[in-house]
Amino acid sequence: MNETQTRRGGWLLLAAGVLVALWLLAPILTPFVISALLAWLGDPLVARLERAGRSRTTAVLLVFGLMVLVVILALLILVPLLEDQVSKFIDWLPRFADWITGTAIPWIEQRGGVKLADYVDPTTMVGLLKGHWQQAGGVAATVLGGLSKSGLAVLGFLANIALVPVVTFYFLRDWRPMLAQLRELLPRPLEPTVMKLAHESDEVLGGFLRGQLSVMLSLGMIYAGGLWMVGLDLGLLIGFVAGLVSFVPYLGALIGVGAAVIATLVQHGDIAHLGMVLAVFAIGQTIESFVLTPWLVGDRIGMHPVAVIFAIMAGGQLFGFLGVLLALPVAAVAMVMLRYAHERYTQSHLYGGPVAEADTPSVIIVPDSLDDEVDAPAVVAAAHAPAKPTDG
Repeated sequence: MNETQTRRGGWLLLAAGVLVALWLLAPILTPFVISALLAWLGDPLVARLERAGRSRTTAVLLVFGLMVLVVILALLILVPLLEDQVSKFIDWLPRFADWITGTAIPWIEQRGGVKLADYVDPTTMVGLLKGHWQQAGGVAATVLGGLSKSGLAVLGFLANIALVPVVTFYFLRDWRPMLAQLRELLPRPLEPTVMKLAHESDEVLGGFLRGQLSVMLSLGMIYAGGLWMVGLDLGLLIGFVAGLVSFVPYLGALIGVGAAVIATLVQHGDIAHLGMVLAVFAIGQTIESFVLTPWLVGDRIGMHPVAVIFAIMAGGQLFGFLGVLLALPVAAVAMVMLRYAHERYTQSHLYGGPVAEADTPSVIIVPDSLDDEVDAPAVVAAAHAPAKPTDG
C-alpha cells in the first residue's frame, strides 16, 4: 500500500468516526449546533460593528442583545397571534363544510355531470378532525404530565434551553479565534484548497440562509398584511404559511392562493374580495421578483430547492433533529465539493481527450494549482502548429 492509499484510508476512517460520533452524541450536540448556527449568522454584523470602531466585546453584546430581543418579541407577538388564528381555523371548519355541501359540490355536479353528494360528507369529516384535534391535545397533556413526573427529563430540557444563549454568546465572542485554530490544524499542503472550499461553502449557505430567509419573512408579512387588509379571517395564518413555504419557487404562492381563494369564497363569496386576494399575491410576487430577491439575495450562490428539501429530509431520517440542523451546512459543503470535482474533471485529460494527432508533437501544460490560469486556445494552437525546421 503506497502513501496515497494510506492517506485516503486515513481520511475515510476519520469521516466514518465523525459520523459515528454525531450519531452517538446527537442528543447533547443539538444546543451546541443551534448556538453555532446563531453565532455564524450574527458574526457578519459583529464584524461590521467592529469596523465601525467598537470593540469586539461591545459588538458581541449589541448583537447578542438584538438576538434576545427578537426572540422575546417573537414569543410575545407571534405565538399568541398564531394560536388565535388556529383557534379561528377550528371554529371556521363548520362554515367550510357548509360551503362544500351547499356550493362546491352542487357546482361540480352541475358542470361535470357527476354525483358527489353521496360520497362526500363534510359534517363527518369536520367531526373527525375536531375529535382528533381534541385527542391530540389530550395526548400532549399526557406527554407533558409524564415529563413533569420525570424530574431529570424536565431538568435536561431546561438545561438545553438555558445552554443555547450562553454558548451562543461565547461562540460570538470567540468565533474568529476558533476559526483560526481550526485553520492551523489543517495539513499544510491541503490548507489553501480547504480554505477556498470553505469560503465558497460559506457563500452558498449564507446566500440561502441570510438571503432566502429574509425573502421568506418579508413575503410572509406582505401576504399576511395584505390578506388582513382585505378582511380575511384566516389571512394572517395563510399569509405566514405561504411566505415560509416560498423557499421553493412558486410553491408558497400556489399554496397561499389556493387556501386564500377557498377561504374567501367561504367567508365572502363575491368576486370583489376574490379579486383583491389575487391582487395581494400578484403584488407580493412582483415585489419578490423585482425588489426582494435582487436586494436580499442578489447574485449570491443559492442551493436548488430540491436539494434543500432532500437534505432536510435525509438529515432528519439519519440523525433526527440534529440532522435537520446540520442538513443545510452539509448540503452547502457537498454542493461546493461536487462543483470542485466537476471543475477538476473538466480540466482533466479524461474529459478533453487527445489534444493533437498522433503524428504531431504536442505540449500539454498542466497547472500546478487551480489558481494558475492557462490560456487553453494558445496551448491548442501551439500543439497543432507545425514543427519549425532546424538548421543543419
